[in-house]
This record gives sequence, C-alpha cells and structure tokens, in this order.
Amino acid sequence: MRYLWWLTRCQPGRVLRGSLLGTAWMVGLSARPYLISRAVDDGLRTGDTRALALWVAAIVAAGVGLAYLGTMRHRTMTFIREDAKARSAAVVLRQLSRLGAALPRRTATGEVATVGGTDVDRTGQVLTVTGPGVGAVVAYLVVAVLLWSISPLLALCVLVGVPAVGLVVVPLLRRLERAESVYRQQQGELTARSGDIVAGLRVLAGVGGRALFARRYAARSRDLLAEGYRVGAVNSWIDAATVALPGLFLAAVVWLAARMAATGEITVGELVGVYGYTATLVVPVWFLLEGGHQVIRGRVAARRIIALLDARPDGVGGPPDPPRDRATDASAVPDARRPEAAGRPTATPDLTADLYDPASGLTVPTGRLTAVAAADPADATALADRLGRYVVSDVTWGGVPLTRIGLDEVRARILVADHDAYLFGGTLRELLRGGRPGSDDARIVAALHAASAGDVLDSLPDGLDTRLDSRARSLSGGQRQRIRLARALLADPEVLILVDPASAVDAHTEARIAERLRAGRAGRTTLVLTTSPLLLGHADTVAHLRAGRVVSAGAHVDLLDTDPAYRSLVARDDAEQVLR
Repeated sequence: MRYLWWLTRCQPGRVLRGSLLGTAWMVGLSARPYLISRAVDDGLRTGDTRALALWVAAIVAAGVGLAYLGTMRHRTMTFIREDAKARSAAVVLRQLSRLGAALPRRTATGEVATVGGTDVDRTGQVLTVTGPGVGAVVAYLVVAVLLWSISPLLALCVLVGVPAVGLVVVPLLRRLERAESVYRQQQGELTARSGDIVAGLRVLAGVGGRALFARRYAARSRDLLAEGYRVGAVNSWIDAATVALPGLFLAAVVWLAARMAATGEITVGELVGVYGYTATLVVPVWFLLEGGHQVIRGRVAARRIIALLDARPDGVGGPPDPPRDRATDASAVPDARRPEAAGRPTATPDLTADLYDPASGLTVPTGRLTAVAAADPADATALADRLGRYVVSDVTWGGVPLTRIGLDEVRARILVADHDAYLFGGTLRELLRGGRPGSDDARIVAALHAASAGDVLDSLPDGLDTRLDSRARSLSGGQRQRIRLARALLADPEVLILVDPASAVDAHTEARIAERLRAGRAGRTTLVLTTSPLLLGHADTVAHLRAGRVVSAGAHVDLLDTDPAYRSLVARDDAEQVLR
C-alpha cells in the first residue's frame, strides 16, 4: 500500500483534478433526478407548461455538463494511470540496470517478464480509485442528504444498505487476493520455464529431450490453468455481486418508496426522485466495489514489484552502469553508492600488472594471450565473472584487490565478452560501435577482419548501413558470434576475456580467428576460455581447469603430452572420462 501511495503522491495536481472531476460528475448524476422530480411536481402535475419547459431545459443542460465532466474525468484518469505505469516501469528498469550481472542470480527471467508487463499495468489501474472512488464516497453522502430531505427512513436505508453491500463482497475480495498471489507466482515460474525451453530448444531437439520438456511444460500449464480457473471463479462472483447487489438494493428502496407514495407520505415527483437517486447510487456503489477489486489486484502486483526492488546487487563495490550485456559494458557512470563516490579507499593498478584469481590459482600475465580449458563449462563462466568483477571475489590486479578499484575503471579496462551476448537492433555500424564514439569505418572493417567476419559484411546489401533487427535474427548463429567478437575487439580494452568466441563456426573459420586474434591483440592482455584445440594452440600459455582449480599449465603441445585428462578434454573424448 505504501508503494501505491507513492504512485499517488508523485502526481498530486493531477490526482486532485481527477478527484474534483470525479466528484463533480458523481454528484451531477444525482442532480438530474432532482430536476426530473421538480419537472413532474411543478410542471406536469400543475399543468404549468412554462415551468415544465424550464425544468426540461435544465435537465438538458445538466446532461451536457455531465457529458463534459465525464469526458474530462476519463481523460484525467487515463493520464494518471499511464503516469503510474510509466513510473513503475522506470523504477523496475532502474533496478534491473542496478542489478546488472547479478539479475539472473536474484530473479527468474519469467518473474521479470510478468512484473514488467502484468504487474506494472495493474498497479497503474489501482489509481482509478483516486478519481471516481473519491467521487463515489461524496456522491453517496450527497444522495443520503437528498433522501433525508424526502424521508429519513429512506435515507437511513441508503446509509445502512451501501456498507452492507460492501461487507458482502469483502470476503470475496480477500479470497481473490490469496488466489491471485498463488496464480501470479505460478505464472512467473511457468514464464521462466518457457524462456529456458525456447533458449535451449535447439539443444533439446539435438539430444531428443524436446518431447520430455514439452510434456513437463504442458503439465505445469494445466496446473496454472486450474489455478486460473480458481481466480476466474472468484472474479466471476465479484463481478456478479457488483451488478446484482446494487440492483437488489435499488429494488428494495424503490419498493419502500412506492408504498410511501401510495400512502401519501411522499409525492409522485418525490417517488420519481427517489428512484433516480437510488438508480444513480448504483454507479458510485459499482465504482466502490470495482475499486476494492482493483486495490486487491494492485496489492498483489505491488508485492511482486517490491520483491524485485528488494533484490540487491552483488557486493562488488556498487551497482554497474546499466549493462545490457557484458560485451558492450565498457564504461560505467559514477554513482554515489559506489565506494569511490563514498570516500572509500580506491587504487589504480599498474598498466603492466597481472590478474590473479586465488580461487582457481590462475594468473593472467599482462600483454600475453592466455587460454583456459575447463572440464566443466560452469567453472569457466564462474572464472570470467570473478575476473570481470561481476561477483564478489578475492581477485587481485597487480596485488591490488579488484574490489578496491573503482567499478567504472574496472568496466573501462576489463571487458568480459560472452559468445551469446545480446545484439541490439540498428545498423551494423551502430551495433559494432556499441555507443562508443571514435570508431571510424576503417577500424570497424579491421575488427571484422580480425573476427573473420569480412564475409558477413560482404553479404549485407548496404554494408555497414544495413539495418539488423533485435538479436540479428537474419544472420546465422556463426555470423552473430563473429559479429560479437568483432564488437569486443573494436572496444579494444586493456584486458579482454573471451568466453567460447568460436563455438558456432566451422574449423576453417576458427583457425583464421585464432591466427588473427593473436595478431590483433598483440601486446594486449587477452584471456580465452575455450576447449578448442585451434585456439589453444595459438595461446602463449594454456591452463587446465578441473573442479575449479588450475591443475596444469604450459604450452598446448606440452599439455597434450603430459596431461592425459587435458588431452581427452580437447580431443572431445567421453565427458565422463574427462571429469573423473
């Protein structure tokens, strides 16, 4: 509720205007029954044509005024809802950027998708209560006062009846909140599962696991469907009660007023007015019930948003600059929450310093091409995360703990380039530059050549000006991988860490990449995480990583002779033999 209140406080002027317009519109609805009752008593019953004409004109004017107020109310509430959605989307996006590389370890992809879609929308819908909701309360009191002037008994029925209608719906709203919470959790889990299946669909098809995962997904979908039916059942009861209860209430009040008119306690015009007031009251009562419904759904959605906002980034010295992917994250914007901004001691390593990872025992010598062959790909990924300072670790750079170096400096000098890093839409030139100025076409072409991607450029109709869609889906997997490598080489960081840079290309292309990578990064610190013998053969030093530790190191040809497990790994022998 505090989050929903914050969304309200962010636009006080607009909310106030919506409340005033909603109140004027709601109260205006009760004005027409009064005008009609006066037209009946002063015009029809007395036969006064002039008076009847005046009251009819007033009714028409009231209708025009209500139409204008209704239009402005709806327009204002639309602005309020869209503003709230935009603010929720903004805070969620900032949080995702703040989490950076820690996001996959903190929140499931499916949860992020549902929060950014469904939950942001529902929290915005709640703010409808600030307009018509406030007006409904005021209109309820105004109708009670008008009915009191006709009959205290009728006014008492309204004052007691409307809260009674609300009390009937409250248990349904509480049940809805519980059902919505369970449904939302299962929806996020299923969305995450579908994303995982789609991401690994080609692998699943290759190992014959597509049918198995399809059956599991179908089973989870049936569970979610059953839970959705539960939510739908409660929603249907609430919707039915929202329509039926005000209608029954209207019938009861009109029946009582008709008996009073028959006994002469009220006039025929007042009977018409009572019917109009009570019928008008159906609108605010509906808004109140619907508002309660929206608040319940909004609370569930707000909880999911807050759970995402409560996630904390890894303690790596502060939040990274919004990294869409690590391959393009070559710089960071200073932030007051970082140690260097908070006055904590920072250090700058010597340009000729070596990187050292105590967890694995790996030393990355400066100015050389080093390769790491890991028996378990997860160990290679964890090593890249530590060296790139995407997780907390004891990595040092020239003896200086990496966590003591400003995060913006680490991002500018160390680049971890994944083989499946995200490719954004735009021209090929924009994609390769990655938002960094100063990369002319000659440098871009040189980077493409070094990545053996010259044929990709030649195959595009407009060359560097060719527009590619998101993820560059028009290119093959091998072409996309070489584009990613060219982008990393164009960034030209002091330390470049490549994760399987040639896993999706053929052997001939891989051999060219190995030769050109060594030449293109001459004198620069480069670490390649791979089990490709072609890349390993061009490295100055190769480290064999098993169970997270370096068990042997040396030239590729020497390790082939002295380390049988290494020989089995790079020769693609049986995985169980390698891991024993």
